[in-house]
Amino acid sequence: MRLTKMSHACVRLEKDGRTLVIDPGGFSEQDAALGADAVLVTHEHPDHFDEGRLRAALEAAPGAEIWTLRSVAEQLSAAFPGRVRTVGHGDTFTAAGFDVEVHGELHAVIHPDIPRITNVGFLVDDGAVFHPGDALTVPGRPVDTLLLPVMAPWNKISEVIDYVREVKPRRAIDIHDALLTDLARPIYDRQIGALGGTGHGRLTPGEATDL
Repeated sequence: MRLTKMSHACVRLEKDGRTLVIDPGGFSEQDAALGADAVLVTHEHPDHFDEGRLRAALEAAPGAEIWTLRSVAEQLSAAFPGRVRTVGHGDTFTAAGFDVEVHGELHAVIHPDIPRITNVGFLVDDGAVFHPGDALTVPGRPVDTLLLPVMAPWNKISEVIDYVREVKPRRAIDIHDALLTDLARPIYDRQIGALGGTGHGRLTPGEATDL
């Protein structure tokens, strides 16, 4: 499997000539979802879900499908009947040849006064990759590569470090990093790398690694 990091929270996974894209939102490249055989969306916030870009991807590839939670599916299903599938915690499915398990139910707390929305994480190919969306969900099974939300209005670095320790992946790769400045990156790299207890790295947008 090959993982390509796109901007912010989006990644592209490629295997056996097929492509799975997760969270091609408004902070990611305009064409992040184009060419995908399947797209997974963790929740409705615009940095993870861009309706116009997903519509363009589905129109460009008549066989492409989306798996997501109800709040996102309701915005797309009427225009693409049979191609937008609603999933929730505990569901399993196969998308573009990738086996996927759904973990988690709620977005992390941003502030007690802000109502929490639904959020799901996607565990791909028996733990090869886990994308938690906007939550620190622990899938409760071994994870090889954890896609780590390093910087968001809803987290702080101590929580990020403790999350890595709890999941215990073989390695963690940064996502949700569009708001993290180059000045701050070495601090995050040093502290997560020293305290997380696992291999930690980051990819620049467009950079790929083999899993």
